[in-house]
Amino acid sequence: MTAAPTIAPARGAALSAVPDPAPPAPRRDARPDPADLYAALDLGTNSCRMLIAQPKGNQLHVVDSFSKSVQLGHGLEAFGRLSRQSMARTVSALKICKSKLQRHDVKRMRLVATEACRRASNAPDFISVVEREIGLDLEIIQPEEEARLAVVACAPLVSTRTDQLLVVDIGGGSTELVWIDLSRVPRLERPRAIMRLHQGFDTADTVFPKAKVVDWISIPLGVATLKDLYRDVTDDGARFALMSWYFEEQLAEFSPYVDAADQTREGFQIIGTSGTVTTIAASHLGLRRYDRNKVDGLRMTSDQIDAVVRDYLELGPAGRRHDPRIGRDRHSLIMSGAAILQALLRAWPTDRLSVADRGLREGLLYAQMSSDGVLEDGPF
Repeated sequence: MTAAPTIAPARGAALSAVPDPAPPAPRRDARPDPADLYAALDLGTNSCRMLIAQPKGNQLHVVDSFSKSVQLGHGLEAFGRLSRQSMARTVSALKICKSKLQRHDVKRMRLVATEACRRASNAPDFISVVEREIGLDLEIIQPEEEARLAVVACAPLVSTRTDQLLVVDIGGGSTELVWIDLSRVPRLERPRAIMRLHQGFDTADTVFPKAKVVDWISIPLGVATLKDLYRDVTDDGARFALMSWYFEEQLAEFSPYVDAADQTREGFQIIGTSGTVTTIAASHLGLRRYDRNKVDGLRMTSDQIDAVVRDYLELGPAGRRHDPRIGRDRHSLIMSGAAILQALLRAWPTDRLSVADRGLREGLLYAQMSSDGVLEDGPF
């Protein structure tokens, strides 16, 4: 059969018989609907971090982010106050955050401050300055909520084989530890049981299978505050040893520490969330350029972490300063963080320390989205 000839329309003729053209491809710069967006800001002792994200199924899709070392707590150990210079650095960073929130027209957000603002005598004045000059409403949260949100953020990394879970959040000014018993929760339900803890830590026994918080503690020592305590010790190795043993002494009030000698590696998992843990993981992998996809969820043994820490000690302060695996913002704080981590691993050796490149911001986002019912059955 001969095909019908194609007739070109005369110039200017109507094209009503021609099918409608395909809809245009979406623009690459198309902005997400502001109605779908959530923001979370974490102002800590050392860093100011923010995420803007939208729910995608049971996960977060990050639209924009911000992270900067502001050293808000610099000098806090000595003077009990936030310094003018530290507040000025932080205000500058918060102005950038405000511009991002405005650019994306974000309406739902939680903007929180943690240990430095909990402890500083002039924190209320600083919060007022931020509200007056920038228009951001910072909320100082208590240690229990900070611990809960760190746990929630790590829920996707919980192994279904884990019976006993320790979540460790090493911050700039404090370290949160949460011990969770999952042994009575059906294996496939364990990550979801962790997610539900955003509603609160209930330590009471129950006949129903749920994640039981055995104990939790917030130790007012983080990478910045512990470093400041021993700033007068000039010997690098001695300073590291003193920091690690001093931190371990602070664990005495944490009830699972009493039974540490009876713990076995079987069925036990530690999840570490902090710049310290991710930096050690990047060093273990030999990454000269940080790659979150390779670090988040990586599992390390106590022995592998010890090897990295020994390498840091052999490098010394000058070597660490120029080591691209550590980075300029982290080199002065990495040994105090490593001291905290090694103290924990002396008490609870593990072959399953999961590295979490996630923390308070993600916990804030998950909690907001979960409360609004826009996540599909939790972040898994």
